[in-house]
Amino acid sequence: MFGRRRKIISKGQSVYLFAPTRDAADDFIEMTTGSRKFHEPWVFPPTDVRRYKAYLERLESGTAYGFLVARLEDDSIAGVININDIVLGGFLSGSLGYYAAAPYSGRGYMSEGLALVLDQAFTVLDLHRVESNIQPTNAASLALVKRLGFRKEGFSPAFLRIDGEWRDHERWAILNHEWLAAHHQDGTAPEVHVSQVV
Repeated sequence: MFGRRRKIISKGQSVYLFAPTRDAADDFIEMTTGSRKFHEPWVFPPTDVRRYKAYLERLESGTAYGFLVARLEDDSIAGVININDIVLGGFLSGSLGYYAAAPYSGRGYMSEGLALVLDQAFTVLDLHRVESNIQPTNAASLALVKRLGFRKEGFSPAFLRIDGEWRDHERWAILNHEWLAAHHQDGTAPEVHVSQVV
Protein backbone atom coordinates (compact mmCIF):
# COMPACT_ATOMS: atom_id res chain seq x y z
CA MET A 1 0.00 0.00 0.00
CA PHE A 2 1.19 3.49 -0.85
CA GLY A 3 0.36 4.87 2.61
CA ARG A 4 3.22 2.91 4.14
CA ARG A 5 5.70 4.89 2.03
CA ARG A 6 4.06 8.27 2.57
CA LYS A 7 4.73 10.59 5.47
CA ILE A 8 1.24 11.23 6.81
CA ILE A 9 0.69 14.80 8.00
CA SER A 10 -2.75 14.23 9.53
CA LYS A 11 -5.56 11.73 9.30
CA GLY A 12 -9.35 11.92 9.31
CA GLN A 13 -12.08 9.28 9.16
CA SER A 14 -11.81 8.56 5.44
CA VAL A 15 -8.77 10.52 4.17
CA TYR A 16 -5.27 11.51 5.18
CA LEU A 17 -2.94 14.31 4.11
CA PHE A 18 0.58 13.82 2.85
CA ALA A 19 3.10 16.20 1.33
CA PRO A 20 3.79 16.26 -2.41
CA THR A 21 7.18 14.68 -3.13
CA ARG A 22 9.08 13.42 -6.16
CA ASP A 23 7.94 9.90 -5.25
CA ALA A 24 4.30 10.96 -5.69
CA ALA A 25 4.81 12.27 -9.24
CA ASP A 26 3.30 9.28 -11.07
CA ASP A 27 0.19 9.12 -8.86
CA PHE A 28 -0.27 12.90 -9.04
CA ILE A 29 0.06 13.06 -12.83
CA GLU A 30 -2.24 10.06 -13.31
CA MET A 31 -4.87 11.88 -11.25
CA THR A 32 -4.54 15.25 -13.01
CA THR A 33 -4.43 13.87 -16.55
CA GLY A 34 -7.43 11.66 -15.82
CA SER A 35 -9.33 14.64 -14.39
CA ARG A 36 -8.36 17.23 -17.00
CA LYS A 37 -11.88 17.70 -18.44
CA PHE A 38 -13.30 17.87 -14.93
CA HIS A 39 -10.82 20.57 -13.83
CA GLU A 40 -11.20 22.89 -16.81
CA PRO A 41 -11.99 25.79 -16.98
CA TRP A 42 -11.47 26.28 -13.22
CA VAL A 43 -7.90 25.11 -12.74
CA PHE A 44 -4.99 23.82 -14.83
CA PRO A 45 -2.78 21.71 -12.55
CA PRO A 46 0.47 20.02 -13.60
CA THR A 47 -0.11 17.15 -16.02
CA ASP A 48 3.49 16.22 -16.81
CA VAL A 49 6.74 15.64 -14.92
CA ARG A 50 8.27 19.01 -15.86
CA ARG A 51 5.31 20.98 -14.53
CA TYR A 52 5.07 18.77 -11.44
CA LYS A 53 8.74 19.48 -10.65
CA ALA A 54 8.04 23.21 -11.03
CA TYR A 55 5.14 22.79 -8.57
CA LEU A 56 7.48 21.13 -6.05
CA GLU A 57 10.05 23.92 -6.50
CA ARG A 58 7.36 26.52 -5.77
CA LEU A 59 6.46 24.66 -2.56
CA GLU A 60 10.13 24.49 -1.57
CA SER A 61 10.39 28.30 -1.87
CA GLY A 62 8.47 28.59 1.43
CA THR A 63 5.64 30.84 0.23
CA ALA A 64 3.21 27.95 -0.28
CA TYR A 65 2.34 24.60 1.29
CA GLY A 66 0.93 21.65 -0.63
CA PHE A 67 -1.18 18.80 0.67
CA LEU A 68 -2.28 15.69 -1.19
CA VAL A 69 -5.56 14.19 0.02
CA ALA A 70 -5.57 10.38 -0.12
CA ARG A 71 -8.31 7.87 0.64
CA LEU A 72 -7.57 5.69 3.64
CA GLU A 73 -9.20 2.66 2.05
CA ASP A 74 -6.86 2.40 -0.94
CA ASP A 75 -4.35 5.33 -0.81
CA SER A 76 -5.73 6.81 -4.05
CA ILE A 77 -5.24 10.56 -4.42
CA ALA A 78 -8.67 12.16 -4.00
CA GLY A 79 -7.52 15.76 -4.37
CA VAL A 80 -4.92 18.46 -3.91
CA ILE A 81 -5.05 21.47 -1.58
CA ASN A 82 -2.51 24.28 -1.56
CA ILE A 83 -2.07 27.25 0.75
CA ASN A 84 -0.55 29.83 -1.58
CA ASP A 85 0.83 33.35 -1.27
CA ILE A 86 1.61 33.02 2.42
CA VAL A 87 2.36 36.40 3.98
CA LEU A 88 3.80 36.51 7.50
CA GLY A 89 4.48 39.50 9.73
CA GLY A 90 1.36 41.50 10.46
CA PHE A 91 -0.78 39.52 8.00
CA LEU A 92 -0.27 35.82 8.78
CA SER A 93 -2.49 34.90 5.85
CA GLY A 94 -2.66 32.52 2.92
CA SER A 95 -4.84 31.82 -0.09
CA LEU A 96 -6.31 28.43 -0.92
CA GLY A 97 -6.15 26.56 -4.19
CA TYR A 98 -7.65 23.09 -4.55
CA TYR A 99 -8.99 20.50 -6.97
CA ALA A 100 -10.52 17.05 -6.63
CA ALA A 101 -9.90 13.87 -8.57
CA ALA A 102 -12.86 13.43 -10.92
CA PRO A 103 -13.78 9.87 -9.80
CA TYR A 104 -14.00 10.96 -6.15
CA SER A 105 -15.78 14.31 -6.48
CA GLY A 106 -18.97 14.85 -4.50
CA ARG A 107 -18.15 12.14 -1.95
CA GLY A 108 -16.99 14.34 0.93
CA TYR A 109 -13.27 13.69 0.59
CA MET A 110 -12.39 17.30 -0.19
CA SER A 111 -14.53 18.59 2.68
CA GLU A 112 -12.71 16.33 5.11
CA GLY A 113 -9.34 17.05 3.50
CA LEU A 114 -9.83 20.81 3.60
CA ALA A 115 -10.88 20.61 7.26
CA LEU A 116 -7.59 18.81 8.00
CA VAL A 117 -5.66 21.46 6.03
CA LEU A 118 -7.38 24.28 7.95
CA ASP A 119 -6.40 22.61 11.22
CA GLN A 120 -2.80 22.63 9.97
CA ALA A 121 -3.07 26.24 8.77
CA PHE A 122 -4.39 27.55 12.06
CA THR A 123 -2.29 25.45 14.44
CA VAL A 124 0.97 24.22 12.89
CA LEU A 125 1.43 27.18 10.53
CA ASP A 126 -0.23 29.57 13.00
CA LEU A 127 -1.98 31.60 10.31
CA HIS A 128 -4.56 34.21 11.28
CA ARG A 129 -6.57 34.14 8.05
CA VAL A 130 -7.16 31.83 5.08
CA GLU A 131 -9.01 33.02 2.01
CA SER A 132 -10.37 31.35 -1.10
CA ASN A 133 -10.97 33.22 -4.35
CA ILE A 134 -13.58 31.42 -6.44
CA GLN A 135 -15.09 32.02 -9.85
CA PRO A 136 -18.80 32.84 -9.37
CA THR A 137 -19.97 30.00 -11.62
CA ASN A 138 -17.93 27.32 -9.79
CA ALA A 139 -20.85 26.00 -7.73
CA ALA A 140 -18.99 23.00 -6.27
CA SER A 141 -16.14 25.12 -4.95
CA LEU A 142 -18.51 27.71 -3.48
CA ALA A 143 -20.48 24.95 -1.74
CA LEU A 144 -17.27 23.53 -0.26
CA VAL A 145 -16.17 26.75 1.44
CA LYS A 146 -19.71 27.52 2.64
CA ARG A 147 -19.90 24.06 4.27
CA LEU A 148 -16.70 24.77 6.19
CA GLY A 149 -17.82 28.17 7.52
CA PHE A 150 -16.10 30.64 5.20
CA ARG A 151 -17.83 34.01 4.83
CA LYS A 152 -18.13 35.98 1.61
CA GLU A 153 -16.11 39.19 1.81
CA GLY A 154 -16.47 40.62 -1.65
CA PHE A 155 -16.23 40.43 -5.41
CA SER A 156 -13.05 41.01 -7.40
CA PRO A 157 -13.50 41.71 -11.13
CA ALA A 158 -10.76 40.41 -13.45
CA PHE A 159 -8.95 39.11 -10.36
CA LEU A 160 -6.89 36.21 -11.70
CA ARG A 161 -5.59 35.21 -15.12
CA ILE A 162 -6.59 31.63 -15.89
CA ASP A 163 -6.09 29.98 -19.28
CA GLY A 164 -5.23 33.32 -20.83
CA GLU A 165 -8.31 35.20 -19.57
CA TRP A 166 -8.78 37.56 -16.64
CA ARG A 167 -11.59 36.05 -14.59
CA ASP A 168 -13.89 37.49 -11.94
CA HIS A 169 -13.77 35.92 -8.48
CA GLU A 170 -15.70 35.99 -5.23
CA ARG A 171 -13.53 36.38 -2.14
CA TRP A 172 -14.32 34.08 0.81
CA ALA A 173 -12.34 33.86 4.07
CA ILE A 174 -12.20 32.40 7.55
CA LEU A 175 -10.17 33.50 10.58
CA ASN A 176 -8.27 31.37 13.08
CA HIS A 177 -10.65 31.98 16.01
CA GLU A 178 -13.73 31.39 13.80
CA TRP A 179 -12.45 28.01 12.66
CA LEU A 180 -11.44 26.84 16.12
CA ALA A 181 -14.70 28.00 17.74
CA ALA A 182 -16.85 26.34 15.08
CA HIS A 183 -14.95 23.07 14.68
CA HIS A 184 -13.46 22.36 18.10
CA GLN A 185 -15.76 22.34 21.11
CA ASP A 186 -13.43 24.10 23.50
CA GLY A 187 -12.22 26.60 20.89
CA THR A 188 -8.61 25.48 21.24
CA ALA A 189 -6.30 23.94 18.72
CA PRO A 190 -6.78 20.22 18.06
CA GLU A 191 -4.01 17.73 18.56
CA VAL A 192 -2.05 17.36 15.34
CA HIS A 193 -0.36 14.15 14.28
CA VAL A 194 2.81 15.73 12.93
CA SER A 195 4.62 18.57 14.64
CA GLN A 196 5.59 20.27 11.40
CA VAL A 197 4.29 20.43 7.85
CA VAL A 198 6.88 19.11 5.40
